[in-house]
Amino acid sequence: MPFFFPFLLFLSLLSAATACDRCVHQAKAAFYQDDAAGAYRGACGYGDLTPALANGYFSAIMPPLYKYGAGCGACFQVRCKNDKICTKEGTKIVVTDRNDNTYTGLVLSQKAFGEMAVSGKDGLLLSYGVVDVEFKRIPCEYKNQNLLVRVEEWSQYPSYLAIKLLYQGGQTEIVGMDIAQVGYSNWDYMGRNYGAVWETKKPLPKGPLQLRFVVTSGYDGKWIWAKYVLPADWRPGLIYDTGVQIYDIAKEGCPTEQCGDGQWRRR
Repeated sequence: MPFFFPFLLFLSLLSAATACDRCVHQAKAAFYQDDAAGAYRGACGYGDLTPALANGYFSAIMPPLYKYGAGCGACFQVRCKNDKICTKEGTKIVVTDRNDNTYTGLVLSQKAFGEMAVSGKDGLLLSYGVVDVEFKRIPCEYKNQNLLVRVEEWSQYPSYLAIKLLYQGGQTEIVGMDIAQVGYSNWDYMGRNYGAVWETKKPLPKGPLQLRFVVTSGYDGKWIWAKYVLPADWRPGLIYDTGVQIYDIAKEGCPTEQCGDGQWRRR
């Protein structure tokens, strides 16, 4: 693949990943009756890594914010609207699943759902089952934690590679990914398999591999090069450190009328 990212494809990826994140969204929220099942079946593909990735604070989100998988790993602040039993701060969650239920916009882990309540009222809040909430995108913060790459079990060494990204910081989406042999500039693109999982589209070259990513940043996008590489003897199931952290904040030019409420409502 040539050095430059094809311009039209780049624009299409950015537009697909943009859904007015600065907006305050209004919805109803439920919670997983079985957190373990919610974590392992999540449409983002984090599987048994979900509890550690989100520290137990995870959620399924409506398709427009799931963004065909680009929204996986995004962080949101969520609070319920019942002033009598809910805090002003609410809770913070990481998107790990897609919620296709048209009645509820979010399905939170029980830990996250209960944390929206004032002290001692978490049981009462859980007994409601479904509550009205407002939520907004916030930057993900992973102090002292680099972006990690996990090689999926179905990868076939040495010719086919599927990976997912963990601990994506900032307020961005990863909308493109390339791979090449270390020391060479013939980059090949990787495609999104589903959720947070990307896969190679051509047979891999031999030797250690380097990765680069396109992330939404500012009103445009930027390339991020992994400092570390996948070794020549990479193996399915292992996790590799990219040596980089993402702090970027994507900005938007969407009209105010698309946002609904532009600020947290006053209480």
